[in-house]
Amino acid sequence: MIKCLKLKTYVNNKSLFIAILALALSAVTVSANESAKVENNTPIKVEIKKNGNAYQLYRDGKPYEIKGAGLEFGDMKSFAEHGGNSIRNWTTDNGVESTLDILDRALANNVTVALCLSMGKERWGFDYNDKEAVAKQLQKVREEVLKYRNHPALLAWIIGNELNLSYTNSKVYDAVNDVSKMIHEIDPYHPTTTTTAGLDNKVLHDLTTRASDLDFVSFQVYGELAILPDFIEENAYKKPFAVTEWGAIGYWEMEKTSWGAPYEMHSTAKAKVFLEGYLNKLKPLSNQLIGSYVFLWGQKQERTPTWFGLFTEAGDKTEAVDVMHYIWNGKWPDNRAPQLRSIHLDGKIVSDNITLQPGQDYIADVDAYDYENDKLSYSWLVKPESQTDLVGGDFEKSINNLKSSVKSPTVKQTIITAAKEPGAYRLFVYAYDGKGHTAHANIPFFVKEK
Repeated sequence: MIKCLKLKTYVNNKSLFIAILALALSAVTVSANESAKVENNTPIKVEIKKNGNAYQLYRDGKPYEIKGAGLEFGDMKSFAEHGGNSIRNWTTDNGVESTLDILDRALANNVTVALCLSMGKERWGFDYNDKEAVAKQLQKVREEVLKYRNHPALLAWIIGNELNLSYTNSKVYDAVNDVSKMIHEIDPYHPTTTTTAGLDNKVLHDLTTRASDLDFVSFQVYGELAILPDFIEENAYKKPFAVTEWGAIGYWEMEKTSWGAPYEMHSTAKAKVFLEGYLNKLKPLSNQLIGSYVFLWGQKQERTPTWFGLFTEAGDKTEAVDVMHYIWNGKWPDNRAPQLRSIHLDGKIVSDNITLQPGQDYIADVDAYDYENDKLSYSWLVKPESQTDLVGGDFEKSINNLKSSVKSPTVKQTIITAAKEPGAYRLFVYAYDGKGHTAHANIPFFVKEK
């Protein structure tokens, strides 16, 4: 949808000018029609009730169990087919698909949406001491709420994402509270929350003292999922909460090579983390935990192309999808993803701090198998190690593969040729079952100076 049209030069051709003007006016009309379409919908009431010592989310008067995932550009149809029923996103303007389209697509798949309202972040330069900027932001968020408040797919409002990451000014949570109050004034049907990056006593204190209007708090934890129950107990936190991101252990939480490259678990090890994290950490918190969203139903580049996504770049499902299917349905899918036992380079594993000589050949092998004994095929590739220092899920560019670095890239055991340029690299392998499922692993290595 065209949001605005700026004529930077004079248009001498009258017909062209009329056509451009008509296009601009049509964009305004489309925007107005979209807002009207949502406003004419009948919202479905969502609320949190306390039954004894337990909290329960209700939708349309009935208990609602969130089977959730973070999903922005992923396949919502496959998500629903695997038993998922609710997604969360990160903005009302992702630059690819309108929020109305997301909500409509969710409704068509019987999926609800925890809709994230963008808020300025201190680490991006937003100043919560600037009263004028805060007031403008509140008005902008209000306009977004008015657009989508009546959509029947809407489940809850997420006010900003990880606003505590690298923050110093607690006034951010005064602003969150003001947004929550505003929402409650114009939308009595949907609860409000905000998300935290990790677990922090100060952040929880800021939330409870400055943003008490929120209906619940949402934690985003990866490796810290292991200590979430202790965190709740130690802080004597008795209110309802959600976990709006959880999944693979983060790259910032993993061990590193001697040159600083984080170890990444292979797909089978990650799947085990997903399953044990849910069964041993999330499920026991069900009295206060009103829902959780696994991260990420899709794929993204974040240090590597395989770290957080439950899918590969090619769209294949990993073993983590099987785990979520099991969690949401109580049974495993009919055909499961390949599984991995190990990956070696030059006979070594990642903790050996593998160093190679420039231009020399080395053997790489992977031990993979398939639950149904489907025949596996393989793909090997090498990429330079990511050099980014971005955090918080900020956009990272994909990293190109090195050409001619693998002599036989489609076999279980292959030979790679170390780059001639010294530096940090990472070897990847994918094992395919031919039925849309993939296992993957990678191993970092360092090419020495001659």
